[in-house]
Amino acid sequence: MTRQRPAARPSDRRLNSRQLRRSSVQLGRQLSARSQHRVGQWFKWLRPGLLIKRWMLLSILGFFAALLGAAIWADLTPVYFLLTMVRNGLGFVTQLLPNYWSGPLLLGVGLLLLYLGQSRTVGSITEALRPEQEEELVDVLLSHRRLSRGPRIVAIGGGTGLSTLLRGLKQYSTNLTAIVTVADDGGSSGRLRREMGVQPPGDIRNCLTALANEEKLLTELFRYRFASGDGLVGHSFGNLFLTAMTAVTGGDFEKAIAASSKVLAVQGQVLPATLSDMRLWAELEDGRRIEGESQITEAGGRIVRLGVTPADLPALPRALEAIAAADYIIIGPGSLFTSIIPNLLVPAIAKALAESSAYRVYVCNIMTQPGETLGYTVADHIRAIDSVYPEPLFDAVLVQRQPPSEAAVQRYARQNSQPVEIDREAVLQLGRQVILANVMEEDPQNHCVRHQPTRLAAALMRWYRRSAN
Repeated sequence: MTRQRPAARPSDRRLNSRQLRRSSVQLGRQLSARSQHRVGQWFKWLRPGLLIKRWMLLSILGFFAALLGAAIWADLTPVYFLLTMVRNGLGFVTQLLPNYWSGPLLLGVGLLLLYLGQSRTVGSITEALRPEQEEELVDVLLSHRRLSRGPRIVAIGGGTGLSTLLRGLKQYSTNLTAIVTVADDGGSSGRLRREMGVQPPGDIRNCLTALANEEKLLTELFRYRFASGDGLVGHSFGNLFLTAMTAVTGGDFEKAIAASSKVLAVQGQVLPATLSDMRLWAELEDGRRIEGESQITEAGGRIVRLGVTPADLPALPRALEAIAAADYIIIGPGSLFTSIIPNLLVPAIAKALAESSAYRVYVCNIMTQPGETLGYTVADHIRAIDSVYPEPLFDAVLVQRQPPSEAAVQRYARQNSQPVEIDREAVLQLGRQVILANVMEEDPQNHCVRHQPTRLAAALMRWYRRSAN
């Protein structure tokens, strides 16, 4: 015996009707939002600066000119026939429909075809060039044009401080040049330097990955450090890659860096301060003379004099060209005596900085560094840099405004480190402008403090714009 389905109650029918209307409204809103987004994206192609509209128009004009030329060559009197066809066609349309109907209709059809053609063309180009990227191609082009018009910036330093700075600066300009110290003789870089006779690649590698353009997998690959393997333990893949690339390019470290930059799609360029074998030495307050960058920090004394062997190191020509053409020069952040000053001990670089007409700023460290700057104030950092060259090498110093938390201060005190004291009057007496900004981030777990890339770059660019205007 078949069971009959109970008849739907009026309340059920009303409920189903409401749900259907609600679903229709939601679907309509989604379709409307998608259409508005697509129209908005399409109109972005009409923005000035993309250099797209002029070439599209030129292509269209070229097509019609070629068509017209072919018709004239074939003695088809194309202008007469074209005008006749247009006149007859318009006459036929107006006979079927009055002009107040046919005009808007044809206009709408034309605009619809134009929109469909352009949107499908752009979609095909985007799918071909960026198949796995969520960002629209027009947004990428707009960003590229904006960054390519950014100021010519030169950043000088080494270690993690310079790579931190570069991560923030690449959001403002692609006209970036990082000039990196090659005095490192510890860790993986030191081993490759001793065993293979190459320039220490560690700081160069950090800067390359910092400037890499969305190549996340390659960046992680370059940073990968081997945990096992005979002779591989402690080496990073990027260091080994740069070493191998140097051998492939006939021992030319500069060419090796340029080739690695292409692999990582680097925004800007990374240059060593010198291609010579640079050996750092320091004289301490207790009379000791320490040889080697890695040994200076471990010695634990107060540095009174720093130098390099040989003393007359030649600068890389491209580094000098970048400094001469710069709009903005940033020194630091980083270890004062082992990352920043070694670059300035290359005589031609210090001379180029002193003669530069660019806006120049030094980014002071947040905390003092045991074995290098114990007890140093901001003015002490400036005096150390001023001792390298008889003329000022920068105009202003950027300093963290707010001190770290009490927990962070206690953590660093156990390591014989403290916040760098801001002695503003002494800095002003040294002829430097003080830029106070909150550019620090503090890890809530271990209370480790460091410069935050985005905040640091934003503070530096604000000062540059104010100074340039």
